[in-house]
Amino acid sequence: MFDSLTSKFSKAFSSLRAKGRIKAGDIDEIVEEIRTSLIESDVALSVVEDFVSKISTRSREQLDEVNKSINPSQAIFTIVNEELVALLGGSARRIRYAKRPPTVILLTGLQGAGKTTLAAKLAHHLKKEGNTPLLVASDLQRPNAVTQLQKLGESLNIPVFAPEPGNGVGNAVKVAEAGVAFARDKFHNVVIVDTAGRLGVDEELMKEVSKIRDAVSPDEILFVLDAMVGQDAVRTAEAFNNGVGFDGVVLTKLDGDARGGAALSVVATTGKPIFFASVGEKMEDFELFYPERIASRILGLGDVATLAEQAQRAMESTDAGATARLEKKFADGEDFTLTDFLGQLEAMKKMGSMSKMLSMLPGMPGVGNIKKQLENFDDGELVRTQAIIHSMTPAEREDPKLLNGSRRARIAKGSGRAVSEINNLVDRFLQAQKMMRQMRNGGPGIPGMPSMAGLPGAPKGGGKNQPPKKKSRSGNPAKRALQEG
Repeated sequence: MFDSLTSKFSKAFSSLRAKGRIKAGDIDEIVEEIRTSLIESDVALSVVEDFVSKISTRSREQLDEVNKSINPSQAIFTIVNEELVALLGGSARRIRYAKRPPTVILLTGLQGAGKTTLAAKLAHHLKKEGNTPLLVASDLQRPNAVTQLQKLGESLNIPVFAPEPGNGVGNAVKVAEAGVAFARDKFHNVVIVDTAGRLGVDEELMKEVSKIRDAVSPDEILFVLDAMVGQDAVRTAEAFNNGVGFDGVVLTKLDGDARGGAALSVVATTGKPIFFASVGEKMEDFELFYPERIASRILGLGDVATLAEQAQRAMESTDAGATARLEKKFADGEDFTLTDFLGQLEAMKKMGSMSKMLSMLPGMPGVGNIKKQLENFDDGELVRTQAIIHSMTPAEREDPKLLNGSRRARIAKGSGRAVSEINNLVDRFLQAQKMMRQMRNGGPGIPGMPSMAGLPGAPKGGGKNQPPKKKSRSGNPAKRALQEG
């Protein structure tokens, strides 16, 4: 969602990088460009003026030091980055657990913000951390809200307390109160209370949420905010903060076409931190909110930390035995096969869409070229590739050289793809297989890859005991021992 803002910031700094010495006029120019970029991204005007004022003041006060640095434009960039992190809350804030369980989390927000789905995502996240959450269906106004929460809870194997059918029937305050009591009796250590919203802020909504708040005494009140509402985000957040009060914000639909104004405005206007962000439709599309990482994305520096965490989770959820076997094969000089490739495709799918992964890569020249080549990547390509490999026999996956014309025609028919697609996949795989051999033997594969700890075949200790570059390694362990001895 920050693509537009990132491109504008990048354009603003491109002219500054060409200057060997920064003048006061240069600062005025870039401050004006930043102001325009933020306003066009739906950031509240008061927030914009305060933000650019701080950048201008700090840059002018430090101008002499800036020009003494090796890279003056980088010094200005650092100031902008620091102020952007501060604007987003400074440091990450996490849920405070009650000393005596259960910890009660109350969700508030307008109808359509995605509270019910968010409740399930939050419960799923907390369950993965070792908690035993209970979902309480206190949204008794929206049609089928109770049913929706029940289905989500069932899909995640998370219990849902729903004594009332909803659809305008029942007392939401009593349901919330009874849900907390039920959680205490059944030893659930976290309770997430879903509440009703309205299409707009009104007295009836505030009254009901306030009564639920007083009845259950929540440890955390989270305001669920649709990131796509633009300038209205500030007004809505302020209304809830004044009418009910909340401890933090959860942004939903952060993967949409919003321009980013809500994320940049809500912290400054309410003084409340952002806890989490919903970044997709799947239950796994839910992230902890790190101000410094979001600032890094906006400024085109990427978010390698989050990308690495997603990769780690994907690898942890794959077959540990398969990963170990792949590492051993690589170390023993055995070829990477289509069976191995199929496992890697499964891991990639678990990491999310290619566009999301690309958004976390830094905007460096080399990486930028990769991003440009893959910006129109169709994630369905992974599914089609899997279908092709699944249509092969085990022997064909292990040795693609067996794939003659008749076999390829059979695979094309079985996977519903054209023979040309089978040919293309096999050709690309054989090239990748060749590159893997070069990497293993210290040849010209991807620079630096063989010494990266954690990769299949990477030497223990981050680079020690690598094989000689000019000596090939045998696939036979005994022969290789003689070579290396």
